[in-house]
This record gives sequence, C-alpha cells and structure tokens, in this order.
Amino acid sequence: MFRNVAELVELAEAQNKKISDIMIEQEMEVTGRSKEEIFNQMDRSLKVMEDAVERGLNGVTSHSGLTGGDAVLMKKYIEKGNFLSGETILDAVSKAVATNEVNAAMGTICATPTAGSAGVVPGTLFAVKNKLHPTREQMVHFLFTSGAFGFVVANNASISGAAGGCQAEVGSAAGMAAAAIVEMAGGSPSQCAEAMAITLKNMLGLVCDPVAGLVEVPCVKRNAMGAANAMVAADMALAGITSRIPCDEVIDAMFKIGQSMPTSLKETAQGGLAATPTGRRLEAKIFGMPLNERE
Repeated sequence: MFRNVAELVELAEAQNKKISDIMIEQEMEVTGRSKEEIFNQMDRSLKVMEDAVERGLNGVTSHSGLTGGDAVLMKKYIEKGNFLSGETILDAVSKAVATNEVNAAMGTICATPTAGSAGVVPGTLFAVKNKLHPTREQMVHFLFTSGAFGFVVANNASISGAAGGCQAEVGSAAGMAAAAIVEMAGGSPSQCAEAMAITLKNMLGLVCDPVAGLVEVPCVKRNAMGAANAMVAADMALAGITSRIPCDEVIDAMFKIGQSMPTSLKETAQGGLAATPTGRRLEAKIFGMPLNERE
C-alpha cells in the first residue's frame, strides 16, 4: 500500500484516516488476517511493554552490573517536584530507561524497532498516557503508528546498529515515537511525518559504540535522550513547525550516513565510548580480556 512516508501520508489524507488505520489495513492485506487478530496481537505487545516499564520502575540490575536502578532514581527525583525539565518529558525518560534496564537484565521487552532501542516508544507512550488519558484502543493505535514509520525506515534505510549506527536504532525509535505522539494528541498525518523528520534529523550521525559489546552503556541513556527528543519534536510539529527537509529525504540521508560510518562505530565495540580507557577497563573487568580476543 505504501513504500515511503510521502505515500503513507497521502493515503491517510486522501481517505481521511489516521496513519494507524492505514498500517492496520496494510497488515490485513499482507498477512491475510482479520483486523481483530492483528489488533489483538498488538495489544499483547502493549502488555509486554507495560510489564517491562513496571518492572524497571521497581528496580533491576544487569548481570554485568553496568546498568540498573537509574529509572528508580529518576522516578524519585520527579516525585520531589523540584525538577527543571517538564514532568511529562522526565516521565518518558524514566520509563524509557526502565524498559532498557529490563532488557539489559535479560527481561522480556518488545523490540521497537530493536531491543537496544526498545525503551523510547513505550517510555513516551506511558508518559503521554498520563497527560492525554487515551483509551486502550488508542494506545494500541499508538503502536501501529509507530510501526508504520518503522516499516518505512526498515525498508528504505536500516534499523540496525551494526549496519547504520545508533541513529538507525534509537534515532528511528525516537522518530517513530514522535509521530505516534502527534497522532494521539490529535495531529494530522502530515504533522506526524514532520515530527518524525524533526526527530531523526537531530539524531543523524549517532554512532553505536557499546562498552564491552553489551547493550547497556551508553544504550540505556541514549533511550532516555531519544524519548526526550521525541517529546520535544512532537510538540514542535503540533505547534505547526515543519522540517525543511522532507521526512523521506531525512531517512535516506540517515542511510547514507550509516553506510559511510567506519565499522569501529557500528556495534563492534572498537571505537567511540567503548574504546575509552574506562570503557576498556570495564570490558576487562567483566570479561577478563578485550572483545577482540574472546572466542
């Protein structure tokens, strides 16, 4: 039905439908399943996200000891009421971190679009839930909207850190979340696309440099910043601000940037933060030897 964002928006506007409706229809066409079956499957994914957020906010620690407990710290900080950023943004940050800490602790999460970037979409969803008070159905639609933009990125660029750097993972996740926030807040399909473009172009060039080769540092905190980026971009789009570079061109630029990145900055733990003195010390402490010497 659609291959890129321009076609997705055109379909939605021509039929006076939401992005999420178009995505559901495409799933029905591709899989041959009923709307009810597809919706129920996404509702199950929503439950997985819900459980992960709750577990993370109660406190988890990874097996390596590199990550854990930051979601709890942020939650307590918010409760004190003397924060500097907006409460909804910080709530999204805490819940994004919670989800990724659960992932690092080998818990069950829903890849959106990957495990390493799994915190952004649920983090923002459950934060704006407290602001917009959506129905369960609207929350599921949030995930279909996210999925529509993720579908475009996956088929026209990359959602893999190993192929395109962290811009392809957390960057894509943040763009997906921003678009879905806009729809839930009553924005138009074109505003959803603007939010995606604004978000993604401000995460271009983000490298993938996991310390010790683990999806923990800096991945968890990058999900936090991806969630904050998505929230701000959504507000910008809802305010009527547009991206001078069309969404599809931003996605294409991301793909080309990813292709030009050296392999040391694409999930190999050979460069960036992984190659810092502290990064190497942590790697040796956890594994007893450098990544390139492990069998």
